[in-house]
Amino acid sequence: MRLYQFFCLSKTFFCLCNFQSVVQLDLHWTMARPGTRIIQAKLVLVGDMGTGKTSLVLRFVKGQFFHHQEATIGAAFFTQILSVSEATVKFDIWDTAGQERYHSLAPMYYRGAAAAIVVYDISTMDTFARAKKWVQELQKQGNPKLVMALVGNKSDLDSKREVQEGEEFAQENGMLFMETSAKTAENVNELFYEIAKKLATASPPNPSGVTLNHEETQERRGKLFCCIG
Repeated sequence: MRLYQFFCLSKTFFCLCNFQSVVQLDLHWTMARPGTRIIQAKLVLVGDMGTGKTSLVLRFVKGQFFHHQEATIGAAFFTQILSVSEATVKFDIWDTAGQERYHSLAPMYYRGAAAAIVVYDISTMDTFARAKKWVQELQKQGNPKLVMALVGNKSDLDSKREVQEGEEFAQENGMLFMETSAKTAENVNELFYEIAKKLATASPPNPSGVTLNHEETQERRGKLFCCIG
């Protein structure tokens, strides 16, 4: 089992955006190790409502899980830092709303992203059908070098499983694949670790959505980002 190191110091902000969506920002600060290559990467989560996108991010960023997670309105923004052997990756994470009425806003968040996580619920076939449509949309309109991961969430509901073909679909489309459980934390850290490794070894070394910094830097404090992709 791999060991993962995350950084706990955080600040939380709320802001009201021009399309009247409330966004929660969790900003994590840390000092990079001397000589470490630093990658800042925009990552977006998409998928149907109720698949557990926000729960996955909260489990990764804060180690938390809520049985009754409120639906995201518009999008939520988080940051988290993960060190892999190749680099230190600073994730700018956009967790998009799954409701159909917010679909038109999605391009604002996945435009220019370096990585995308497409989430479905293994116990609901309809969410997998929707995930496949998201993959097609990202392939057509997203960054050509986009690192994509297909994630079957709620693996703790295996006894109610409806989706069997997730891994096969991911392989056919050149995507990372993992089944996760935000509830039990199964494979959540591993998911972001694999994405970080993929970004750190990406070719070319500075793909769209990724910023490289080879010097020791400290996160800028006090800057608030709201509702822009």
